[in-house]
Amino acid sequence: MPISMTGFGRAETTEDKWSHVWEIRSVNSRFLDLKWRLPASLRGFEHSWEKIVRKYGSRGRVEISLNLEVFSADLLGVCLNRLQAEAMIKQVRDMADEQGIVFAPDYNKLFELSYLWRDTSNEPDPALAESVSKGLEAALANWVESRSAEGEILKDDLIARFEILKGYVKVINKRVPEILEEKRAALIERIKTMLENANADFSEERMLQEVAILTDKLDVSEELTRLDAHIGRIFEVLNSDGDTGKRLDFLLQETFREINTCGNKCQDVEVSKMVVEFKAELEKCREQVQNIE
Repeated sequence: MPISMTGFGRAETTEDKWSHVWEIRSVNSRFLDLKWRLPASLRGFEHSWEKIVRKYGSRGRVEISLNLEVFSADLLGVCLNRLQAEAMIKQVRDMADEQGIVFAPDYNKLFELSYLWRDTSNEPDPALAESVSKGLEAALANWVESRSAEGEILKDDLIARFEILKGYVKVINKRVPEILEEKRAALIERIKTMLENANADFSEERMLQEVAILTDKLDVSEELTRLDAHIGRIFEVLNSDGDTGKRLDFLLQETFREINTCGNKCQDVEVSKMVVEFKAELEKCREQVQNIE
C-alpha cells in the first residue's frame, strides 16, 4: 500500500526522574534527509537512532526534535569546581585582611562565573537513554500510522484519476480506426484528383503503396497497447508494497511518452483534444505521486 512522505508523529513519556517528548514532521524528498534537534547530552546517539529511523522510512525530508526535561539533579551532571572557588575566596580574604577590611563573600556571584561549573555527564544515564530510545520508536510508529492514513487517501485519489485515463484510452482506441479510414479515403480522393488534373494514368499498385505508407504513419496501435499495459501496471503497483513512489514515477514517465506519441501521429482534432485532457490529468497524478514514498 502506498505510504505518503508527508506526516506527523508524536510520543510523550513521563517518569519519576524525567519527561521527554518526541515530535516528527516530514515532507516529500527524493532521498531520506534527516534533520535532528537534540539536547547536547544526547547527540552521541544520533547515529544509532538514524538506523532506527531508516526501519520506518526510506524517503522524505524528516525533522526530528526531542524536548527533554530532567527532574533529578543527579542526572544533570553539573559540578562546581570547589577547589578553584575556595582558592579564589581565600585570595580575596587574605587581601582584605591585609588591608583591615571585613570580607564576606557573595556566594550568589558564583552562579555568574560559568568557568567554575563543569558538565561531568560524559554519558547519559543508561535508564534515561533507554527510555528516550523507546520514546523515539513510539513516535516513529505514530508517524508511520499518520503517513499510512495519508497514503490511503492518495491511493484512492490516484485510482479514480487513472480510471479516467483508462477511459480516455478506450475512446482514442475506438477513434483510431475511424481516423485511418477517413485519411485513406481522403488520400485516395486527392491522388485521383491530381492524376485527373495531370492527365496521368491511374496505378492501383502505386495507390496501395501510398495508402500503406500513410497507414504506417498514423498507426498508433502499438503505442495504445503499451499505454494500456502501463496503466494496468500502475493499478498493480498501487496495490503492492515496496518502493511504490519510484515505480509509479517511472511508469508515469513512460505513460506520458506513449500518449504524446499518439497525439503526434494521429493528426486528428478529436484525438488531440483527448490527448490534452489526458496530459492534464496525468500531470495531476504526477503531483500526487511526488508525495508517495
